[in-house]
Formats: sequence, C-alpha cells, structure tokens
Amino acid sequence: MKRSMIILLLGTFLAGCVSTTVKQVERPTLETAPRGEAVLLDVGIFLFDPRIPDDFEAREKLAIQPDVRKAEARYLPGVLRSTLENSGNWGAVRIVPRDSLAVDLLIEGAIVESNGEHLSLALKATDASGEIWIDETYSYRTSKYAYDPAAPKGQDPFQPLYVRFANDLAAQLRTRSDDRLERVRVISKMRFAEAFAPDRFDAYLRTSDGGRVTLRRLPAEGDAMMTRITRVREREYLFLDTLDQYYRGFETAMRPAYQDFRAFSYEEAMALAELQRQARNRTIVGAVAVLGGIAAMASDDGAGRYAGALGVAGGAVTLKSGLDKRVEASMHLEAIGELASNLEAVVAPQVIALDEQTYTLTGNVDEQYARWREILGDLYRAELGDSARQ
Repeated sequence: MKRSMIILLLGTFLAGCVSTTVKQVERPTLETAPRGEAVLLDVGIFLFDPRIPDDFEAREKLAIQPDVRKAEARYLPGVLRSTLENSGNWGAVRIVPRDSLAVDLLIEGAIVESNGEHLSLALKATDASGEIWIDETYSYRTSKYAYDPAAPKGQDPFQPLYVRFANDLAAQLRTRSDDRLERVRVISKMRFAEAFAPDRFDAYLRTSDGGRVTLRRLPAEGDAMMTRITRVREREYLFLDTLDQYYRGFETAMRPAYQDFRAFSYEEAMALAELQRQARNRTIVGAVAVLGGIAAMASDDGAGRYAGALGVAGGAVTLKSGLDKRVEASMHLEAIGELASNLEAVVAPQVIALDEQTYTLTGNVDEQYARWREILGDLYRAELGDSARQ
C-alpha cells in the first residue's frame, strides 16, 4: 500500500514541475578600427549556403523548411552587410556573385541552425591573398523580448551575433599595417587582371599549393593593358552595385513577412516545447498512476483496492491528456510549415530595372536569381567587348 501511494505521489510531483527562463534584449556596440581611405578594403559577401539536407527525414528532424531556408540564405547576408557598413571600418560592402574577383575581402557563410529562437552561422573571411582572417561558427539565442513592439526599432533579433563577428573582424583589421592592407588591395587588382588576360598578367602573381597569393612584380606605370583592365573593373563595380541593390530590394520586401514568421516561430517553438514537456510529464504520470493503481488493486486491503481503482482511472485520463497534447503539438508544427510555404511567394521580387530597361523575372527566388545572373553576364560581356575595342 505504501509503495503504491509513493508511486502516485511521485506522479503528482512530476506533473507540477515547471521551469521559467527570463531573458533581456542585448544592445551590442560595434567597435571601430579607423584607417585611411586609401587602405579601406572592399568587402564582398557571398550568398550563404542554406545547408538543406537531401534526405526528407533529416529535414524533418531538424525542422528545416526548404523554402524558408533558401530565402534566409539570401536575406541574412544583407543583415551582415548592413552591420559591417555601420561599423565604418570598410570600403564598399556588397553582396557579390561567387565568380567575382573585384573585392579585397570575401566572406562566406553557411546556415547551421535557424529558427525564431536560435541562429547559428558558420562564417569565414578570406582576403585576396588567400589569408584567412576568421573561420568560426557564431551562435546566439534570442528572447521573446526581441519581438516585443517596444524592442529597439530596426534591430534584428539576432543582431548580437552579427556584431560579434564584425568586432572580431575589426580586431583582425587592427593587427594589420597600412602596407599590408595596401598589398592586399594590389593583389586583388592583379587577380582581376589575371582572370581577364592570363597570358598578359599570370607572371605577376605566384600562388602556393596552399592557395596563398603573393606579388612577383607590378606592371609598369601607365601600362595600357592595365589601364584597360582598370576600366573594366570599374564597370564591374557598377554591375555589382546594381546586383547589390537587387538584394537590398529583396531584403526590404522580405523583412516584414520574415520577422513575423520568426516571431511566430519563436512563439510556436516555445509553445511546442511546453506542450511536449506537458505531454511527456502527463504521459509519464499517467503511466505511473496506472501502474500504481494496478499494484494497489492487488492489495488485500479493501481501501487499497479502491484507491488503486481510482488511480487506474485517473492515470488513464492523464495518459490520454498527454497523448492529446502530442496531437496539439503536431498541429503547431503544421501551422509553422503552412506559414513557411507561403513565405517565398510574399518576398519574391517580380520586376528589376537596369540601364533604362526593365526585366521581368518569374519563378521562385532561385530561378529568378539564375536568370538575373544570366542578364548580368550578357551585359558584362558586352561591356567587356566594348572595352577591348577601345
């Protein structure tokens, strides 16, 4: 009898266990590393790798919605770009295509985890000489206060993550002399020249087996081919600026829906965690109560058998409640998935204007981006041809 009562009391104790976490909104500060304008490095940021598993079950386990993750891979680099711009430590900061050699410092990123509560990004920064400045994974867990209407306007819920990376990059910048930065800029320029005229410029650079690039020599002052390449590079900047404006427009269109999605996802994740906790506890409590009731019903004592019968009945109700909670939790997951499936249609841009011409892009974001790259490639090749005939 005593053993049965202990089991029943244990179930009651488990049912009452609740934990609460209270967090505040961080207000991170960007660090500066002032340098002369002549050695400010131009920064290019690649679109992030969305890291979407091919296996359906793996995606389900990680709660990855492919449409949302693909959109995030285009949106999150823009948040990083804005953070680096606001630091004042760099020259132009753009989102660039992967085949561009017109920048001095390249940043690659991959989405390790992303939901309304937690963001984890693998970030790597490499300069034109092949030297790696940073190669780390940055993570941050936000709180519900980040989505509160009273939270700082314009601050991303995961802004501390981006600021931490920007400050680490600034720390690396402070360790490098002006001469070293100028050398990086020159190598960047020569790599661009080598890509367009390898027969003419391949002797100016040396690339080690490890991928490090060093200068062998420089072109003569006033070199005609180098002057032509410089003009081509300036025209590429115009295209990169146009492409970057496309992404800025994409980010502006996406931001309201995405922020609502993340706020909803955070609430759903918290509700889901609570429901799963309740489901687990109620299922355990119900099972324990049923077992305890069965044990009590085997007692020779009449009161014990009566208490056991009540325990079985009460445990069955609690067990059913736990199973009902699991059903409710799955409904919350479906709500997140439904909202995610509609997100890409909300943010997909439709029309882009370039050089007084209007291009209509159709399909999903990936398809539109691929077509946009084709348009830029055609225009770029035309500009390159005009430059070569001068």
